[in-house]
Amino acid sequence: MPLTNDANAADAAAVDTETDADALTATVVGGSGFAGGELLRLLAGHPNFELVGATSREYAGKSVGSVHPNLRGSDLRFVEPGDLDSADVLFAATPHGVSMAQIEEFYEVADTVVDLSADFRLNTTEQYEEWYDGHDAPDYLDEAVYALPELHREELPGANLIAAGGCNATATILGLYPLFEGDLLSGDEQIVADVKVGSSEGGAGASKAGSHPERSGVVRPYAPTGHRHEAEIEQELGASVSFSAHAVDMVRGAAATCHVFPEEPVSKGDLWGAFRGAYEEEPFVRLQSGGSGVYRYPEPKAVAGTNHAEVGFELDPGNERVVVFSAIDNLVKGTAGQAVHAANVALGFEETAGLEFQGLHPVGSP
Repeated sequence: MPLTNDANAADAAAVDTETDADALTATVVGGSGFAGGELLRLLAGHPNFELVGATSREYAGKSVGSVHPNLRGSDLRFVEPGDLDSADVLFAATPHGVSMAQIEEFYEVADTVVDLSADFRLNTTEQYEEWYDGHDAPDYLDEAVYALPELHREELPGANLIAAGGCNATATILGLYPLFEGDLLSGDEQIVADVKVGSSEGGAGASKAGSHPERSGVVRPYAPTGHRHEAEIEQELGASVSFSAHAVDMVRGAAATCHVFPEEPVSKGDLWGAFRGAYEEEPFVRLQSGGSGVYRYPEPKAVAGTNHAEVGFELDPGNERVVVFSAIDNLVKGTAGQAVHAANVALGFEETAGLEFQGLHPVGSP
């Protein structure tokens, strides 16, 4: 049964009215976390999906609104993972290792699986042995399609297994991709990427590092080297990238600043041409580079709650450097929204279906 909100009955009725008569059923495994909650929110307002189930071991039997207060008024309740009814599409928002262990069970529930964990993002078992602890279902790696439509739109239609990218990787890839697509880089250049990300990246589970007294006010390096998302970045761009990550005092958002040193001189005209060429037709990428006002470059606050990514750049000719900026909401474009966007493309829906929210301004950190 689709999510409804008694306080917004008119909006819910409008959603029901606009839902396609041939809507596909969808279920969410791991619906109690932050990514799972975003999936529930997005699918509730999606005209082509009917949300029929959500699982949570911890909250089985409780309403989704008791866990996600923005979904209060819903009559949907969490069930145990083994109690799911069949659906057309299964979205898995589970910790790393769960989907690869249960992928065959997922396919017993649904024909199409969209996984938000790291379990199917990489292409080979060798990558998983290097960056994780190996892989329990290697036969499915060739089947999986990385979920970024901006890079894999042609591969997504008809895909049965879709792997959403990591939020840090998504921000970095979207920022750097136009330089490769526009032939401004060969892949041999030095590239340094630094991402600053909000606390929701750590998930809903409590930890000392993520507690408010420890997280408030920080700009904390937490993965200066060896971050696992580096594997995705290098896989998708086909180049080596030196990657670092900082935890900062915000809840939602990831902002990537990348320093690139091209082998050949690059002009601002070259950069504008590359970025426009890559993203001019993309519904969820906005080019924000310079200009006037407070938000002159990509900023997580400007995309909070949305599936939009902002990208931009600045040229430093004195140091033969290009600085690339990108910003996303880590829970939407970096996770749940990316998954829904990819599912839209895979299933032949309008790309923007269920993802039209334009965001809020102003927004605060909490």
